[in-house]
Amino acid sequence: MDKKNTKELLEFILQSIELVQKRFLAIGQSDDFMKDDEGLEKLDSISMRLQSIGEALKNIYKTDYKVLEDVAPKNYWSDIIKFREVISHHYIDINSEVVFEICHDELNDLKEKIIIALASQEN
Repeated sequence: MDKKNTKELLEFILQSIELVQKRFLAIGQSDDFMKDDEGLEKLDSISMRLQSIGEALKNIYKTDYKVLEDVAPKNYWSDIIKFREVISHHYIDINSEVVFEICHDELNDLKEKIIIALASQEN
């Protein structure tokens, strides 16, 4: 990912979250990712977007961490960035249950935080 400004990265993250949420609609439980080729494609495509979100957050954190820390503490962002590392370097260890939980339980909260951070860039 090339170096973009903070606003562009936040917009990319928001678009990625919305795309993941759309792709996740067909997944009712973690086993749905593993039951057939379509499920595996969803797991792969969602994981790639989660990785991209983590990469974008990592880039923002390096150059403009205050934008993120004004919305949530450092450890919140750190956990997302660390998951990006898992996807990038240990994809074979990806657990469909973890991806399911992130999509089901965490993405709405992240989306809200990104919207707040993005609003701070509008001024």
